[in-house]
Amino acid sequence: MLRPPFSQEPISIDKWDVIVIGAGAAGLMTCLELPANLKVLLLNRNTSKTSSSRWAQGGIASVVRPEDSFDLHAEDTLKAGDGLCDFKAVEMLVREAPICVERLQKLGMIFDKSFDQLSTTLEAAHSCRRVLHVKDRTGRALVEVLEDHVENKKNILHCRGVRVTELLIRNKECKGVQVLDGSNLYWITSKAVVLATGGGGHLFTNTTNPTQSSGEGIALSWKAGAAIEDLEFIQFHPTALKFYGAPCFLISEALRGEGAVLVDNNGESPVKNLQNRDLATRDQVSRAIMKNMHQNNIEHVGLDLRFIDPEKIVERFPTILSRCQDYGVNPLNEVIPVAPAAHYWMGGVSTNLNASSTTKGLYAVGEVASTGVHGANRLASNSLMECLVFARKMSSIVLNSTKNIKQLDRFNKDLVMRDPEEDYISKISEKIDELRKLCWDNLGVSRTKKSMIKLLATLQDEIDQLKINPLLKCLEKIEIDQQCKLSEPNRRGLNLLLDLQNRQITTLLLLKACLFREESRGGHYRDDFPTKDITWKCHTRQQLNQKICKRFIKN
Repeated sequence: MLRPPFSQEPISIDKWDVIVIGAGAAGLMTCLELPANLKVLLLNRNTSKTSSSRWAQGGIASVVRPEDSFDLHAEDTLKAGDGLCDFKAVEMLVREAPICVERLQKLGMIFDKSFDQLSTTLEAAHSCRRVLHVKDRTGRALVEVLEDHVENKKNILHCRGVRVTELLIRNKECKGVQVLDGSNLYWITSKAVVLATGGGGHLFTNTTNPTQSSGEGIALSWKAGAAIEDLEFIQFHPTALKFYGAPCFLISEALRGEGAVLVDNNGESPVKNLQNRDLATRDQVSRAIMKNMHQNNIEHVGLDLRFIDPEKIVERFPTILSRCQDYGVNPLNEVIPVAPAAHYWMGGVSTNLNASSTTKGLYAVGEVASTGVHGANRLASNSLMECLVFARKMSSIVLNSTKNIKQLDRFNKDLVMRDPEEDYISKISEKIDELRKLCWDNLGVSRTKKSMIKLLATLQDEIDQLKINPLLKCLEKIEIDQQCKLSEPNRRGLNLLLDLQNRQITTLLLLKACLFREESRGGHYRDDFPTKDITWKCHTRQQLNQKICKRFIKN
């Protein structure tokens, strides 16, 4: 069932078995895989239908062709992961992928076909054509199918426009959430919570991700005491549209799989020195492009599609073609201006093979989780499949008891809060924009110790200042059986302050992970430590009130 945004009826305090946070592919599939007898609350901070999953173009990786195999898919994944994949997680992904494909087809997803067989394309670092797709809008097709099923389930309530402000932790167990629901602040209890909040690509100025991909789930989990791992590994997609006045729009890797090539302003290939040239791993291609841009003092390189049959481009990539044409670029007869952009986070909330975090009752599925599948660098099109495979584990979710939580009817509590000044909202927005630029400049494709240490000091000061903000402090004053109503200016202010705070916390954790790992590997590259070091064949782990440390792999 769907509860529309801005509903005046508060959500029940204690009727829920599971709360799922996030309504992209991971959250929606989790809802469908949970036992049908459970009462499920799906919380979606967006009022519109926006998610990273919906924006995904390329496809879903799975072994479906006779010349392919589980071993080959696993080998490609492990190679891309640069020594940091968890073999058991990889094995589970590749073996369960075809089962998930069948499940999607039964739900009504119609993949592209060729001669009555599922069509597959080739993407970077894959040894076989194994990427299933729905033209160039696979993510959108997936999310729409899942949404239809979720919203027709009587045991699931999907609430739009509801933001989780804090996780409820009692005796080191997750027992629910605090929410900002319209102008109302209150708690909701449950027997388990599943994070499906996505990654943190929007921490950076240049990104292929929507606004809500700001590391919110990371910040919530860290504050709740859960372990966070491998945040230094961020995948920068080599080809995002880079055109004045146009948004940073992903230009799918599948184009290069079909024959498109990269060229610089001199007509040379910026990736000519890479072993697999245009189909090398994303980290290699991104660094090569950035190096070329720096050497030639240019803001972008070009992606030339003229080696592909025009009819195939029109049929297979209609969204990309249309979006480029909207901004005055015709890929059929000119190169597309492209540059790297933050795309995917390999790190996140540390989970086991059952998607369980280190905090009892708290689970994580999708990009917010660090499952061990991707290691230091994700293999293209493994991300949507990871959502599906780990969502399947929710069929055997273990529920906490809520008997020790005080259960009362909510009563209203007055909060005496002065409305912020007129320009307060714009000042917070400016701080968010400044932080995003600092992230891109200091934590982008290449990193150096000097610039990161400078950013660390600045960021820590700003975090300490924000802690004492009266609006944020009010969150601590609300008891489990209370409900507080905010004025509209305070609601808007709190919403933005939460966004800023979560971004600051997540950026700080990212920064510490980047400083800690003194080597270059996969999605983490340091100019001052440009080579890979065997002593760093390990995960980096961070927890509240603990020093960052190494966790060695047991494969």
